[in-house]
Amino acid sequence: MLLPAFEYNRPTGLAEAFEVLDHYAEKARVLAGGTDLLVNMKRKTVVPQQLVGLERVAELLGVRTENGRIEIGARETAARLAGAADIARDLGVLAMASAKLGSPQVRNLATVGGNLCTARPAGDLPLPLLVLDARVVLAGSAGEREVALDSFFLGPGQTVVQPKEILTKVVIDRVEPGTGGGFVKLGLRRTMEIALVNAAALLTLDVDGKTIKKARVALGAVAPTPIRAPEAENVLLGKVASDELFAHAGKAAKQDARPITDHRGSATFRLDIVSVLTRRALHQAWQNARKQ
Repeated sequence: MLLPAFEYNRPTGLAEAFEVLDHYAEKARVLAGGTDLLVNMKRKTVVPQQLVGLERVAELLGVRTENGRIEIGARETAARLAGAADIARDLGVLAMASAKLGSPQVRNLATVGGNLCTARPAGDLPLPLLVLDARVVLAGSAGEREVALDSFFLGPGQTVVQPKEILTKVVIDRVEPGTGGGFVKLGLRRTMEIALVNAAALLTLDVDGKTIKKARVALGAVAPTPIRAPEAENVLLGKVASDELFAHAGKAAKQDARPITDHRGSATFRLDIVSVLTRRALHQAWQNARKQ
């Protein structure tokens, strides 16, 4: 399939990018890694007249830690997030999910900003960022605003990003000591597969090393957007961590999921998988929390 005709803009900074977006508005789309956008353009589901390539915008790169929070530039790739020592140390659950995104070639191109803005219900990076209570910074010529990630997704392929805005960075508060994360996914193939179901978990243990002080669970491919699982989280809070407790939380997570039946699997099958993957993600998080 061939790409439709378009004009390509290569701004050298955010200010120039904002000028282009102000001029073309709904006729333009922002291009970062292009691993989703170019495919959709070939399928003619998205047909922009203008592409605004961000490959020369250096402000969108970097992972910075200051004042108790971590800022991740929107152009940071999945490969960088999977392999960076600072990400693995402070945000291990994000590193785990990044390592399972696509193939090595895809991970070298796919960006965290692009993965969020594509808003796939089965996307890999939204889940670890949801359990980390991440926020995104959306900027344009009129200024910038910070949006909690759990308010960012509106539906499949839909977000709160306005036509003249760019997602510039992801902001996360540093995790407490005794915190660990887990991420698991199931597809029809081992690699290069969109998840039938994926799940992420984050647990913070109390000073006794056993009691769950904080719990976060997120699910993908079981609702129109990536979602948190509050029923599962409520089961965990204040309880002593155990595989039996995680199995109970996995069953509770089924109450949060709203899967549909399609050509890849039934809703009933997906609900059963939600229970299993939630339990596995929580067990991973528990193991990693005990190492801290």
